[in-house]
Amino acid sequence: MIRELDLSEISDGKRYGHKDMVKAGCNDCKGCSKCCQGMGHSIVLDPYDVYLLCKNLKQSFEKLLSYAVELQVAEGIILPNLKMTGTEEACSFLNEQGRCSIHGFRPGFCRMFPLGRIYEDNDFQYFLQTKECPQEPKTKVKIQKWLGIGDIRKYETFVKDWHYFLKQMQERLEGAQDEALSKQFSVQLLQLFYLIPYETEQDFYTQFYFRLEEMKKRF
Repeated sequence: MIRELDLSEISDGKRYGHKDMVKAGCNDCKGCSKCCQGMGHSIVLDPYDVYLLCKNLKQSFEKLLSYAVELQVAEGIILPNLKMTGTEEACSFLNEQGRCSIHGFRPGFCRMFPLGRIYEDNDFQYFLQTKECPQEPKTKVKIQKWLGIGDIRKYETFVKDWHYFLKQMQERLEGAQDEALSKQFSVQLLQLFYLIPYETEQDFYTQFYFRLEEMKKRF
């Protein structure tokens, strides 16, 4: 999600790449699940997140929508996010022991925490949110290891391309001020990138870029 922020107020003022070390280690979140509660609609899911969830849970996107995922308007476009439930507003995937039941294939936002991304000049860098995680003491860890993504370069290219595609389309729709066009775009985006199942035994990125080019042709 796009946020206007002052890095000096929420971070250590530095920007990082995936090869950098950052003080984010939190002793495997022992006894803590605060970052899995009260997050509202902020854990927006990208197509890779949904691909991993569907593949590892062996469930369709429609099934996820029935209990763990919901749809909300984010920056004028309908996108899915993790659903918070119960009196504690906890993530639907948090188990009775307060542990993440999908940790090995958790969404990108969850993998980053307490890191964030700042997008500039058609690229992005990471920054460390210093006031978000209460666990102490923190230890240094390499960002690539912290994220736990296999092919980090392909993943980061995908993250960048998805972000700037959405931003470009948002700006176009805002300029057109055409409600019907906005609705049409949101419905087709939801269908093409989320509702139509991915072949889970095939490479995600190949499928994603095929769909991305198809979407660009339509709009």
